[in-house]
Amino acid sequence: MNIDEDLVRSLVASQFPEYTHLPVAQVLPGGNDNRTFRLGDELSARLPSAEGYVAGVAKEQRWLPYLAPHLPLPIPNPVGQGRPELGFPWPWTINRWMPGADALTARGLDKARFATDVGRFLAALQRVDTTGGPLAGEHSFFRGASLMHYDEETRSCLGLLADDLGAEVISAAERVWDDATATEWDRAPVWFHGDIAPGNLLVEEGELCAVIDFGTAGVGDPACDLVLAWTFLDPAERALFSAEVELDDATWARARGWVLWKALLMAVAQGRDEPENYRVIREVLGSKGG
Repeated sequence: MNIDEDLVRSLVASQFPEYTHLPVAQVLPGGNDNRTFRLGDELSARLPSAEGYVAGVAKEQRWLPYLAPHLPLPIPNPVGQGRPELGFPWPWTINRWMPGADALTARGLDKARFATDVGRFLAALQRVDTTGGPLAGEHSFFRGASLMHYDEETRSCLGLLADDLGAEVISAAERVWDDATATEWDRAPVWFHGDIAPGNLLVEEGELCAVIDFGTAGVGDPACDLVLAWTFLDPAERALFSAEVELDDATWARARGWVLWKALLMAVAQGRDEPENYRVIREVLGSKGG
């Protein structure tokens, strides 16, 4: 959809007239699932970009205030929920503005400290009581659920990439995927974020200062939250991260599966124009992570 500053100004003026005087500016780079706009100095407006992401609006409104007191870092603080209007067909959110640059663009990032802090955040998230929490499923794009939801897609991608990757890499990837899908989370479900990616981790003065975008959060298997170990951390940082989350080898095997699935999917979609996907594939094949 064409979600721009004019639309946000109109929605705010209609539904939150107390904020009409505040300037609106789109936040760049923008996310895929939602479009975020700064609303004055202290607020932001967040609008889902497609119907598949709408479930996250009510979920964040309900659960972010519950989770926040239990976590060692700030998370988004909803202050209002907008309604469909003016051609925009879905609910949307006004949050408190969260300062910081994402981990991909932040200057002076202390990555060792960062790896430790992300691990501690996830460990704290997993300790929060899950009573009544949203069980992993379609709303989380099956993050936190069984990897078998993506078995057919993953094996199809392996076939499509056979010429690019070569027989040896394909064989290694098949072994990683088989290991990942051979186990399930066999304990009580825990809270997971669902998209622990550099773009959702905010940094100030070289340190992790906040975690955002809980649209795919839920209750289930935390393996999906470990993908950062291969996509952003080097082996030494990965070890620091692993020491904090304290999860078993089977969970790390499933985490490798989550990384492999997404990297293969993106490699098919983007081809050789984006070599990072191929780097991640080879990285996850070469390290067990935990």
